[in-house]
Amino acid sequence: MLRAPAVQVAEKVRALADRNRELEKELERLKMKLAASAGDDLLNSAVAIGAVKVLSAKLDGVDPKALRDTMDQLRNKLGSCVVVLSTVVEDKVSLVVGVSADLTSKVKAGELVNFVAQQVGGKGGGRPDMAQAGGTDAAKLPEALASVQGFVSERV
Repeated sequence: MLRAPAVQVAEKVRALADRNRELEKELERLKMKLAASAGDDLLNSAVAIGAVKVLSAKLDGVDPKALRDTMDQLRNKLGSCVVVLSTVVEDKVSLVVGVSADLTSKVKAGELVNFVAQQVGGKGGGRPDMAQAGGTDAAKLPEALASVQGFVSERV
């Protein structure tokens, strides 16, 4: 399988392992770039509730770490906002909520993430400005994301 004499097997395996690590890092960079691109596309779908922008969306093919990074980027670009992003990986829902600093007295990210997570069979927590959660019922995710606007409008 390695097409090498027995004395070179360890060297070939080491080279393959190094190459595998390089490819994994490149894949991670590409996923982050894809998530950032998807995030930029989402900017236009933010809904204004008074002076507050509310964005809730599902991103496909994004891992939870990229979800957090994308949420941070969106929160920085939107200003006074509440951002709820989700992804589904292997039938498990991942949620991340970001609230701009000026709104944390009214809308707590931890409360909002739990509100959404309970609808998808999960729970979560975090700080007033950023929180994460997981869930198991991906079929209920669209409804859960749609409920974000109502949650925010009651508090701002």
